[in-house]
Amino acid sequence: MADPGLAERTTGYVVGGISPLGQKRPLRTVVDESALTHESVLVSGGRRGLDVELAPADLVALTSASVSAVKR
Repeated sequence: MADPGLAERTTGYVVGGISPLGQKRPLRTVVDESALTHESVLVSGGRRGLDVELAPADLVALTSASVSAVKR
């Protein structure tokens, strides 16, 4: 996870509304491999309180994400 201030400066969005989808300047996205075991996942929709539900494979495809073991 990025430092909140750095994340806001880098993306131009406020914490809680930083979405991996539709970024003005696409950033590298990493999805934990355990997400692929779920039917769907929720990600920020671009503003606080707005979530988007989609299949993990679709999230990976839409963001060109890498999949890795990142959970603790």
